[in-house]
Amino acid sequence: MKDNAESRLLRRKRWSRFFSSRDLCAAGLLVLPALLFNPEVGGRAAQFLLFSLFLWLSGGRPRLPNAILIILSITLVNLLVPYGRVLLSLGPLRITAGALRTGLGRGLTLEALIMLSRSSVRPDLKLPGLFGELLGESFRIFSFLTEKKRLVNPKDICGSIDELLLELSAGSAGEGETALYAKTTSLRGRIILAAVVLLSWLPAAIPFALARYS
Repeated sequence: MKDNAESRLLRRKRWSRFFSSRDLCAAGLLVLPALLFNPEVGGRAAQFLLFSLFLWLSGGRPRLPNAILIILSITLVNLLVPYGRVLLSLGPLRITAGALRTGLGRGLTLEALIMLSRSSVRPDLKLPGLFGELLGESFRIFSFLTEKKRLVNPKDICGSIDELLLELSAGSAGEGETALYAKTTSLRGRIILAAVVLLSWLPAAIPFALARYS
């Protein structure tokens, strides 16, 4: 099924009616350590897919092919500095277990962080104080830029940059959709957020539990 603007808007309406922007952001912050301190590459891959699903449910576009390409690129760069057990030799290139694990871990962490931030930070998020205002605006701009299919048109660079800046200044990243977002988190929303946090911690908790009781 084609993921067009209408279907994304429908998912955003369904997802956003349950949560306030602050509670959604707080859930993302609770999930963040589960990703950063996850020692297993497989666990980070599971979290990356899970956060991609959350982003899709919230009406975003995960763009998995682009994300996978970036993960592979980061992994390839890490393979240029081999260490650990040699798995395969391709001419001068030696694929080692340590470099492969490190590269995949870094790539998955980066893309999982992007998916998490895009799914847990809404355009209507308002944080107290000047720093909070600047941080919220940074999140809004980041969300807007990552939703764009193409930032700059090579055939009209200046024109596309002007158009991009006009959209940002007009608040097109979400001000027109403010009515879609709930101001308070419903009971169902709290249950969903609690389940999301628990699911996000499972890939990190399981390796610790297995290491402790094995």
